[in-house]
Amino acid sequence: MSVVEVDAVTKRFDEFVAVNSMSFAVEPGSIFGLLGPNGAGKTTTIRMIVGIFAPDQGEVRVLGQHITPALQQRIGYMPEERGLYKKMKVGEQLLFFAQLKGLGGAEAARRVDRWLTRFDLSDWKNKKSSDLSKGMQQKVQFIATALHEPELLILDEPFSGLDPVSVGVLKAVMLDLKAQGKAIIFSTHQMEQVEQLCDDICLIDHSTKVLAGNLKEVKRRFGKNTVRLDYQGPDSFLNQPIVKKLNRYPNYVEIVLQEGADAQELLRSAIAAGATVNKFELVEPSLNEIFIESVTGKNGKNTGDN
Repeated sequence: MSVVEVDAVTKRFDEFVAVNSMSFAVEPGSIFGLLGPNGAGKTTTIRMIVGIFAPDQGEVRVLGQHITPALQQRIGYMPEERGLYKKMKVGEQLLFFAQLKGLGGAEAARRVDRWLTRFDLSDWKNKKSSDLSKGMQQKVQFIATALHEPELLILDEPFSGLDPVSVGVLKAVMLDLKAQGKAIIFSTHQMEQVEQLCDDICLIDHSTKVLAGNLKEVKRRFGKNTVRLDYQGPDSFLNQPIVKKLNRYPNYVEIVLQEGADAQELLRSAIAAGATVNKFELVEPSLNEIFIESVTGKNGKNTGDN
């Protein structure tokens, strides 16, 4: 049984269609990425899953049921708008949230200490939330979301505001929870986080799903037409018809080839131009490239569901 089933769901606010005929499913023990630019409809979709909004059309089921207050106890939801009590001490606040989710005092205290240690926040247990940095507050908010060990965690932009070390810790925690059989939905517009974590994805643009399915299979459908090239010397060989697009990075260039182009032709051209090639690798396109292709309609045949 899927943990979440979103079936042909539409949500309107007056004349504005925020979510248009959205469908996807989230499986147990998986991380599901709900992706798209700001304003695409990700947060509205999440709010329908947790029962804040009711869909105008279609159906949402969580753990095989329509959402109820009892079912909400089995969900952990971290909204993008963080909700800590600024004048309340961190430890007391987490105990309060844990008890709201039905944990007894002793067990709640044990879990609070364990999670604070995991996020290197033990020294801040008796500090007020207002004394914490934005990133620390975000980690406390995540702890409040996960304390009661929900079967489903929904995280809206969980990495925003975190430094690289904290991002790494949160990723490790999410993978641990997945290994325990938890299902995780997280929304983001940061495609690189998705590539590192997600099993399945749904890309949304202008309230409409444009691409969905298993991440590996989605990338396979788009083929290997991207070359990652580390070279020194002249770059005149990049100005030829087989090059569709290129992105320059500090240590390499990523080249998207025209459909059906021979990557070896590019390599021969680089050598003929006098470039020294340190690394030449044919790779799958990045998720960011796939998203751009999908929303601009340049590769329409690849934008269906699995």
